[in-house]
Amino acid sequence: MNNKVLLVTGSGRGIGAATALLAAKQGYSVCINYLNDEKSAFSVRDEILKQGGKCIALQADVSNEQQVKQVFDDIDTQLGVITHLVNNVGILKQKMPMIEMDGERFQQVLLTNVMSHFYCSREAIKRMSLSRGGAGGSIVNVSSGASRSGSPFEYIDYAASKGAVDTFTTGLSKEVAADGIRVNCVRPGGIYTDIHADGGEALRVDRIAKNFPMKRGGRPEEVANAILWLLSDEASFVTGSFTDLCGGV
Repeated sequence: MNNKVLLVTGSGRGIGAATALLAAKQGYSVCINYLNDEKSAFSVRDEILKQGGKCIALQADVSNEQQVKQVFDDIDTQLGVITHLVNNVGILKQKMPMIEMDGERFQQVLLTNVMSHFYCSREAIKRMSLSRGGAGGSIVNVSSGASRSGSPFEYIDYAASKGAVDTFTTGLSKEVAADGIRVNCVRPGGIYTDIHADGGEALRVDRIAKNFPMKRGGRPEEVANAILWLLSDEASFVTGSFTDLCGGV
């Protein structure tokens, strides 16, 4: 594809920001998406522009159907038709046992972490599908090692949402394969990002990393490298796959 247009949801910080920066270096036109932290998102955008890349930053709640449609319309106008998508956005709440969680919290985590993948993938596939006149494309969903561990006593709601992302990846990859679209998934765990502070333990990775076979936590850039490979033509025969980036856990 000559004009590679990529949307990375939740890309103002952490894995999303690292993915956007690396993609721009590899020639992608990038759309940064953010919800509240405009300063961080604009910082990533400005860094890409400073390096000669093409980038826009769009504010949107990607768990909201109408806002997602507007994002894709804006990408069409400002960057061109989308060819690549990274469903990265996700929220994590204060860690606690499941019995202490209320329904509103559980529902919000599921809505944000699962419905965002659905809405963004649907709009991307409308544009990528060969049968609809598109040129094909590639989608990478960002799940978590929590989908396998279940995160007992900490984030069962988050783990459940990521389990849904895993199943969504499997089904969607089979549904759109003949339409020229590949769908893969990465499952990071123990990565040094700000999301752990959202859960109430900023130094969580330091605490758990000693139990990893590799005896260290991971960096966002290490996850970004895997995502960009899966997006690329180098992974042209890879779909429905899961790449675990958890230091051997």
